[in-house]
Amino acid sequence: MPSITGVHHIAISVADFDASVRFYTDVLGLKVRITWDGGSFRAAMIDFGDGNYAELFSKGRADSDKSPLLHFALRTDDCVSMLEKVRSAGMEVTMEPKAITIKADQEDIPVKIAFFKGPDGELIELFENEKL
Repeated sequence: MPSITGVHHIAISVADFDASVRFYTDVLGLKVRITWDGGSFRAAMIDFGDGNYAELFSKGRADSDKSPLLHFALRTDDCVSMLEKVRSAGMEVTMEPKAITIKADQEDIPVKIAFFKGPDGELIELFENEKL
């Protein structure tokens, strides 16, 4: 039986990537776990501790009235089965399970992800991996 084992990360679109990273590290005292360059954006996983992260994206915010929260990710031990459970509950699947590799500056991180909309339209990611 698949299970959710915690929150993995919250994804935030930031207007000034370097300033945001400095805030989380210098002011809050958190550590950068990994960073990567997605071509049209930069990203970082900021370690909150206990396997919880903030995922910062340098995509910026075109509409300042729009929330910077992109999605939140739930850690799961079985992405495929959990998505089927969500689908059978009537939730809208926005991305089928997909195996990807985060090409981080520090190391490659293989993950399996899927996305769906919660009951109020919130975007939720299922995140399965063993390294991060």
